[in-house]
Amino acid sequence: MNYNNPPVLYNKAYIKGKEYPWVVLIHGAGGSSAIWFKQIRDYKKNFNVLLVDLRGHGKSANIFKDWTGKNQYTFKEVSQDVIDVLDKRGIEKAHFVGISLGTIIIRVIGELYPERVHSMIMGGAIIRFNTRSKFLLWFARKIKSFVPYMWIYKIYAWILLPKRRHTESRNLFVREAKKLYQKEFMRWIRITTNIHPIMKYFRERELPIPVLYLMGDEDYMFLPSVKTLAQKHTRSILKVISDSGHVCNVDQPELFNRYSIEFIKSLTYPKDLAING
Repeated sequence: MNYNNPPVLYNKAYIKGKEYPWVVLIHGAGGSSAIWFKQIRDYKKNFNVLLVDLRGHGKSANIFKDWTGKNQYTFKEVSQDVIDVLDKRGIEKAHFVGISLGTIIIRVIGELYPERVHSMIMGGAIIRFNTRSKFLLWFARKIKSFVPYMWIYKIYAWILLPKRRHTESRNLFVREAKKLYQKEFMRWIRITTNIHPIMKYFRERELPIPVLYLMGDEDYMFLPSVKTLAQKHTRSILKVISDSGHVCNVDQPELFNRYSIEFIKSLTYPKDLAING
């Protein structure tokens, strides 16, 4: 193992053909590429699709378990991991689809490598923390050293996804979080320490990249701030998905898939060209 540079993330590609655009799916903290199981079938009918598991998550968990890199990650490093996968796959440019904290990683990629990003689809986007979410982060940092991390995840899942119809996404969130190691949980908690100035910078600076926000109407923590931002940024479109919480790609996959696929196609193909409907 290389003890200086991080290993390459676990990734899986579904290749439809050279003439089709690439779509890269980025999960959130505590998740894995399994969070996209309701998107893969529709996406791979229309695009080349790349799934990645971020540091310490999913099938990248064992890859990073014995890595002796520094104990604190940065969003720049985590985002560079994704670019390294694209380089290894020979993917020059892609549409990026993210959920939850994955949307911040996509935004960092857009900041560092705008030439690699066709568009950004931000599901359950996090662009500002309200009072409750700020308290949850503060509380998690205070108790992370002496409370099992799964207790923290379960509490957070119930607060973020409280309704009965959020049960599937809540259970998926918790199940995937169990694959994290305690050391990785600590690293991902620390990554949020400087997140507020990053989000403020992103709110103030609009990139020359088309953005589609897909937000559940019951995502009470993050929807209000996204509504404000979408009105301010001229390249942004907001679609609010009914009867859905924070993890809207699981709660309402048909609408999530339709809106995101239509958006990508509108930027990729002439209007009179229909590829697989």
